[in-house]
Amino acid sequence: MKRQGFAHSYIVFVLLIWMALLSSCAFPTPDLPTPLPATTGTEVEPESNWLQIYFSDPAAPHSADYEGGPDEILAAAIDQARLSVDVAAYNFNLWSIRDALIHAHQRGLVVRMVMESDNIDEREVQQIKDTGIPVVGDQHEGLMHNKFIVLDRMDVWTGSMNYTVGAAYRDNNNLIHIRSAEVAQDYMTEFEEMFTHHLFGPDAIADTPYPKLTIHATPVEIYFSPDDKVARRILEILNDAQESINFMAYTITSNDIGNAIVQRSQAGITVTGVMDEDQVTTGQGSEYDQFFQSGLNVRLDGNLNGLMHHKVIIIDAKIVITGSYNFTASAEEDNDENVIIIFSPETAKRYMEEFQRIYEQAQKPETGEPEGNP
Repeated sequence: MKRQGFAHSYIVFVLLIWMALLSSCAFPTPDLPTPLPATTGTEVEPESNWLQIYFSDPAAPHSADYEGGPDEILAAAIDQARLSVDVAAYNFNLWSIRDALIHAHQRGLVVRMVMESDNIDEREVQQIKDTGIPVVGDQHEGLMHNKFIVLDRMDVWTGSMNYTVGAAYRDNNNLIHIRSAEVAQDYMTEFEEMFTHHLFGPDAIADTPYPKLTIHATPVEIYFSPDDKVARRILEILNDAQESINFMAYTITSNDIGNAIVQRSQAGITVTGVMDEDQVTTGQGSEYDQFFQSGLNVRLDGNLNGLMHHKVIIIDAKIVITGSYNFTASAEEDNDENVIIIFSPETAKRYMEEFQRIYEQAQKPETGEPEGNP
């Protein structure tokens, strides 16, 4: 009897083990998201797990083949999202991001998009809409000029890069990734204003939950225009500059910001900058002439096939201002824009390396010729 009882127990044990194995095969537990690659051809080494910075590089060999750009890193991140993808896009025609958004929708994620109405008829946008992804246009005289994506209400991707082929492969741009629930809540609040409540431009509400916060001992500030009066904060930081101001600016037409830069130069602060040539020569109201006449070391960019599209100011090699915000009255008063300010020498070093690369390629004022290879 004891042997029979032992045999019965053994059979039951084996059956339980077999059923457990069968269950695990039939209903696999989802894997946790794997980290993004540590390095790529366009990535700057991450400051920590919460921050990564990427730059487009039109001069790189792979750019001519439209491969290896920052969009591939962003598309990979979208592919790893598990819950939601929210997109605010001024313009859109990148195949990689289109495909990633459609695949996310097909996987059952909540995918939503808000856009500048003037650009909503792009073929790739229509293809996204055809799959059932809702796309809301701003229907506003000012521009919905944001370029940000929020994944799983935790990861924010922003910067100067539009989600277009030209922005990723022909223009000079930066793309920044921040992993923070608080920063994500800031951007989600802005997104919901536009997508759900249809509040754009001056109608937007100043309700950013965490405009100033600290992430892993790094102070960070988040602002949205027009509601947060971004220029006022930029002027405060410029006026506090003690050693240097370096900027990569697609355009500067704000008299207040232009005057502040000149005044700091006159006070002995080292000022060095690069501006997009097309905007200076064909636009109206550029501050470049004032910079040049004041003797500032400011050059026109040397990107002959694209735009120098950064909107970056680096203060004292320890503060970085970046985002979608051009330094113009329109960005301050009419457009929907976002700005992030990071107080970190390490982050500033990353952007200074990009600045030096852009500066070396730029045209010398006295010759008008590029100093380096474009």
